[in-house]
Amino acid sequence: MADLHTGVGRQRGALPWPRPRRIATLSVHTSPLHQPGTGDAGGMNVYILEVARRLAEADVEVEIFTRATSGDLPPVVEMAPGVHVRHVTAGPLEGLTKEELPGQLCAFTAGVLRAEAARPPGHYDLIHSHYWLSGQVGWLAKERWGVPLVHTAHTLAKVKNAQLAAGDRPEPKARVIGEEQVVAEADRLVANTQVEARDLIDRYDADPARVSVVEPGVDLDRFRPAAGDRDAAVRAARRRLGLPTSGYVVAFVGRIQPLKAPDVLIRAVAALRERDPGLAAELTAVICGGPSGSGLDRPTALIELANSLGVADRVCFLPPQTGDALPALYRAADLVAVPSYNESFGLVALEAQACGTPVLAAAVGGLVTAVRDGVSGVLIDGHDPVDWARTLARLLPDGLRRAGLGRGAERHARNFSWHRTASGLLTVYGEAIAEQRARLAGRLSGDPALSCSW
Repeated sequence: MADLHTGVGRQRGALPWPRPRRIATLSVHTSPLHQPGTGDAGGMNVYILEVARRLAEADVEVEIFTRATSGDLPPVVEMAPGVHVRHVTAGPLEGLTKEELPGQLCAFTAGVLRAEAARPPGHYDLIHSHYWLSGQVGWLAKERWGVPLVHTAHTLAKVKNAQLAAGDRPEPKARVIGEEQVVAEADRLVANTQVEARDLIDRYDADPARVSVVEPGVDLDRFRPAAGDRDAAVRAARRRLGLPTSGYVVAFVGRIQPLKAPDVLIRAVAALRERDPGLAAELTAVICGGPSGSGLDRPTALIELANSLGVADRVCFLPPQTGDALPALYRAADLVAVPSYNESFGLVALEAQACGTPVLAAAVGGLVTAVRDGVSGVLIDGHDPVDWARTLARLLPDGLRRAGLGRGAERHARNFSWHRTASGLLTVYGEAIAEQRARLAGRLSGDPALSCSW
């Protein structure tokens, strides 16, 4: 495979490309104002929010277009200085699933185009769309505005369908076609990892010259190890969350759906009880999140599973945590489990590691980048609960090993930051703008060599 451009790590002063003044960010199906961990709100929300803030700090204005889902919010919300969220009316305010949104793309696109038409010509320098629904809107807007389209998929239907969890619904053919169209039309495709870049090229026939790898980051100010006495901090965090102050805690954080595989942790607890009843009696598994996607079909499925396996007394369910409570949960845990069937990156793993907590993760997708196997955590091949139980049995009693992994987790997480992500994106944006200007200059001069893409 051809070498891929990595937009990570170039510093602002060294940027050799034009800098955008204003960016239109498209996020049709979920708003950065929504609480991650419920509905369709997850890592993508965090990504859009954090990147927008860092871009604004670099003097790039960001306007985020998202579908209005509540009448309580004004049409435009200033989320941070230089960052505005515009709520576009497209269909009913409530009651639409992500799968029903393609029918509202025309209405959403009209709202985006009207907002731009009210501005002076050339208001936006670039469009950055997130997820394939937004890419469909960006495809038309870029043609109307004459600006480049940068697209981040976040998840890919062909990859999800190839690694489908038992009982989960495959992504429809319409989404696959929609993704193929966006891949073909985008000026730049931003992949979170080299694995995702290969998927774009191998599964979607993306042009390698248009694929750039920019790794997501983590808020290192918010997610950090507890100051002072760690044992005292762990006990305080557990009391705050209503968890046992003694014994072991293994936490799952994320949306409750088959793709994220929280059932693997519950089944692993049952397998551990068969293997080592005494150790299992000291363990509390925390499931933190809300139903999402096909998980909405049976919102109580995990509770029923824990009861059927006889481990309900060892499983604690928590709603999505906000503010300082989420870092507190990571610090309260001895291990954080990320057993997903696929992740384009896995921000939960990075957040946990930044708090100094080792991660057990499935060796899939971006998790092989987010977790450094044997240094910041352990990667497990597959989703067999027996394998996960075996790893728990090995790590939980070994405090020295876990402490070493915790130190490695903190060091590994320091390699990632949202400032680094924004810097990489600015490189990609600049390249796309420069190429667009070269094409325009070529058309105006009649020089076919200049009209071609670089």
